[in-house]
Amino acid sequence: MDNPFVSTDWLAAHLSDPDLVVLDGSWHMPNASRNAQAEYLAGHIPGAIFFDIDGIADTTTDLPHMLPAPNDFAHMVGALGISDGMTIVVYDELGLFSAPRVWWTFRTMGAADVRILSGGGPKWRAERRATETGLVTRPRQVFHTDFDPARISTFETVRDRSRDGAAQIADARPAARFHAEAPEPRAGLRGGHIPNSLSIPVSLLTDAGQMKSPAELTRLFADRGLVLDKPIITSCGSGITASTLALALQVAGADNVAVYDGSWAEWGARKDVEVEP
Repeated sequence: MDNPFVSTDWLAAHLSDPDLVVLDGSWHMPNASRNAQAEYLAGHIPGAIFFDIDGIADTTTDLPHMLPAPNDFAHMVGALGISDGMTIVVYDELGLFSAPRVWWTFRTMGAADVRILSGGGPKWRAERRATETGLVTRPRQVFHTDFDPARISTFETVRDRSRDGAAQIADARPAARFHAEAPEPRAGLRGGHIPNSLSIPVSLLTDAGQMKSPAELTRLFADRGLVLDKPIITSCGSGITASTLALALQVAGADNVAVYDGSWAEWGARKDVEVEP
């Protein structure tokens, strides 16, 4: 696949390109006591638009930041000034945490050229590059969606694959949560994991806020029991780090990867499915 990452040098050289849009896709865990939008307003890469993961979502469900319907997505991102023909560069302020969720969302909706800033906001700031404050707005654009259902898994699909083994299920949550040794950050969820799933904590995929090399990722996945040329479904707490795991799998060469959008926020809340400790 094409390299999904761009460097800070590349972005700095292309910031003024008329067909490029930069998105701050920062999002923080519910217990982090951080406000991503307030931090964006206080300082961001020049020209960057804030992409609200919780706002550009399906509002008809109680599950957090679920993927919106394609028509709704097209309306919301078009209002932000984003068209499907643009080069979209996403970053977050943790280095590589929530930006892959935005990358996955745009790729699922059919955007052809979506990149992630390697090292994200921390690397940009460490290099003393320019930032600006306040809200950035752009003229409305038209975003034509080309929804790819193969990139997303539903509860029913995950339930069936957990039973029949036709796809591998990989969980990006910390190992302690996977094994019910630490509480979930959201109230009302059982501890444990989807039966027959594998633990691949997202922390193993990165080094200093950047994705590990394809060779390192390939070794990691092999050690964890994942077979890259067979179907894989990624899961996590609410679909954020599952997207990072999906990105890492594609970097390593896997080409049949879907994200369980509801993830543990859905599975762990249901009483009609099994949970393994």
